[in-house]
Amino acid sequence: MTNSSVDNSSLAVIALGGNAIIAKGQKGLVHEQFENVRRTVGPVVELMSRGYNFIITHGNGPQVGNLLLQNELARSEVPEIPLGMLDAMTCGSMGYMIEQCIQNAMIARGIWRNVVTIPAQIIVDRNDPAMTNPTKPIGPFYTEDQAKQLIEEKGWLLKEDAGRGWRRFVASPYPIDIVEKDAIRELLRQQYVLITGGGGGIPVSYLEDGSIEGVDCVIDKDLASMKLAIAVHARTLVIITGVPKVTLNFGKPDEKPLDRITLAQARHYYQDGQFPAGSMGPKMMAAIEFVQADPANRVIITNEDSLLEAIEGREGTHIVAY
Repeated sequence: MTNSSVDNSSLAVIALGGNAIIAKGQKGLVHEQFENVRRTVGPVVELMSRGYNFIITHGNGPQVGNLLLQNELARSEVPEIPLGMLDAMTCGSMGYMIEQCIQNAMIARGIWRNVVTIPAQIIVDRNDPAMTNPTKPIGPFYTEDQAKQLIEEKGWLLKEDAGRGWRRFVASPYPIDIVEKDAIRELLRQQYVLITGGGGGIPVSYLEDGSIEGVDCVIDKDLASMKLAIAVHARTLVIITGVPKVTLNFGKPDEKPLDRITLAQARHYYQDGQFPAGSMGPKMMAAIEFVQADPANRVIITNEDSLLEAIEGREGTHIVAY
């Protein structure tokens, strides 16, 4: 087995969606998640064989929502675990799944790179207005009747999620910095494939004495991925979602897929309300900020089946400076 040499120009951050790891209609059984991850990392390992180096991030909406539900059901039997700690748990458990699936895919192809999972702490502001305006959907989908019952019985905030059903919503503050960024850079220099920023990372904030303390919320994984990509000077940010391309007028008769848009166009469409806060909105916000940070940067938004074609410019929506 051989190691591939890479340089910074071939460094990409790939953000996998939590909903791709638990597919729609699945219960979220462990074997289902492993099967989905094995399918998803196949193209990633193919790109690795072509000389790319990666940071892989992932969402955790369904997974952390399920853990919260377990909290509720077991509250009378075991101590309740706060949301920030549940975020950390998904960083480890989902990182393990992705790490092992990548390792096995490399073994099958006769190549090898060290892979490691880093549960990254992401700095947020406790006074962020988002803390009192929950926008992050987590957990399973419910019918409207089920949602109304949960609102009445448990006091949860549930809202309709982009036409797919009702879900629980929690606070999602803006990510400011990554505590472990120096360690991440060092491991990249040593050619490690990294899995980090899982579920948007573990939300923490600085106290007045400079110490660090957890915050109970869920950071958007696309915004956290953007911050990671900027911190390590990656040139490409790939956001994996449920559709092959971003579209204007989504779900309407005049729906229009987007192949390539400039930063100015992306900002215009975003401000025009084309991308809802609960679905494509954070992805486009992340894309805008990443390209804005350096004109040499690019963002690709696509689904896992189109990843290889998208990297080659034949699929997906590409957001570039001009």
